[in-house]
Amino acid sequence: FRPRCRSGGSAVAPPAMERPAHSQLGLRLLLLLLSLVPGRQKESGSTWKVFIDQINRSLENYEPCSSQNCSCYHGVIEEDLTPFRGGISRKVMVEVVRRKLGTHYQIIKHRLYRENDCMFPSRCSGVEHFILEVIGRLPDMEMVINVRDYPQVPKWMEPAIPVFSFSKTSEYHDIMYPAWTFWEGGPAVWPIYPTGLGRWDLFREELVRSAVQWPWKKKNSTAYFRGSRTSPERDPLILLSRKNPKLVDAEYTKNQAWKSMKDNHRKPAEKNLKHANHSHSKNIATWVEFQSRVPVSYVMNVESVA
Repeated sequence: FRPRCRSGGSAVAPPAMERPAHSQLGLRLLLLLLSLVPGRQKESGSTWKVFIDQINRSLENYEPCSSQNCSCYHGVIEEDLTPFRGGISRKVMVEVVRRKLGTHYQIIKHRLYRENDCMFPSRCSGVEHFILEVIGRLPDMEMVINVRDYPQVPKWMEPAIPVFSFSKTSEYHDIMYPAWTFWEGGPAVWPIYPTGLGRWDLFREELVRSAVQWPWKKKNSTAYFRGSRTSPERDPLILLSRKNPKLVDAEYTKNQAWKSMKDNHRKPAEKNLKHANHSHSKNIATWVEFQSRVPVSYVMNVESVA
């Protein structure tokens, strides 16, 4: 283990930028979607009515939560911690560390320690960014934080073991952990956001403005993809784009693992773009590389935003 800070209050990082609450922003996006759907409903009869009714019911029952006291997350916290109501024994903690399901952290006398082994050092940097903000108020503790894209503790695993993850489904016992990537740590989108993915609270406002600028009738039908080559499963889409650019506009961008044009099938990488710059297309191609690392490619038919 090596220390990740000096000590006590002096180790606390400067406060992060204020995170403004946008409790009504989701409603605004839904309303934009609703404004576009009726025209399509006429084309397809009752097909869209089911979705419109569901959205209307959600809008009627919507109650904004306060981000000031973290009440937005109480339900998630209670659900994720339920398997551990009886406590976590030292034996269980030793087993979690032994399985190497994440990075082992310890806080001792307001100093943060981390094992040397970290699968993604930039992501560990993001984890530490937020712990150091509050370390002066934390008691001695230890934990395992998973910085992979996918969860580690399926519900069939008995007994449940405590691993923090920023991504999971209802099929997993992982404890949800805040995503650090919008503020600090990797993956970074160079050169737009050199320390991470950029602030999501600002993204959402940009997406709303872009949705107004790009109504459905103005969008083009060419499928669109921009992203790094995280796995060769994405290659067929890139190669299809080069063969039939009217069907698909797909290009790789650089990531931290970029070495040469060989990574992009002998072609220079495209520049990174903000999310709002994807709004011109009706069809956004993306990937899910989640359970068992089995990739699933799909195309989203985008009504109003990227």
